[in-house]
Amino acid sequence: QVQLVESGGGLVQAGDSLRLSCAVSGRPLNTYGLGWFRRPPGQDRAFVAGILWSGSGTDIDESVRGRFTIAIDNAKNTLYLQMNNLRPEDTGIYYCAVDRERVGFLPFQYEFWGQGTQVVVSS
Repeated sequence: QVQLVESGGGLVQAGDSLRLSCAVSGRPLNTYGLGWFRRPPGQDRAFVAGILWSGSGTDIDESVRGRFTIAIDNAKNTLYLQMNNLRPEDTGIYYCAVDRERVGFLPFQYEFWGQGTQVVVSS
């Protein structure tokens, strides 16, 4: 069993930065994939970035590539999403999740989810 708690969301202006954190409890294995998803208003959840618990195998969606980075601190059992040069279209609820087999790109591949943290980017 894995529990996830996101934090770090907020209201910012376009061009600002935020760092989201996801505290992971339980006993993840190195083969587990951790992903960040976001749900824009009125839309489905979509993949943003992912990384293996071992710290390798990162993937970044092309919509945020060059602006967002994903990292993991195994000593702190914490996953991060650094978001720079934020745009209004980045607005949404951001979730972290665990895929026990891979870094998947689809929500159904992820078994464990946090409650989400809200990010609002004003223009």
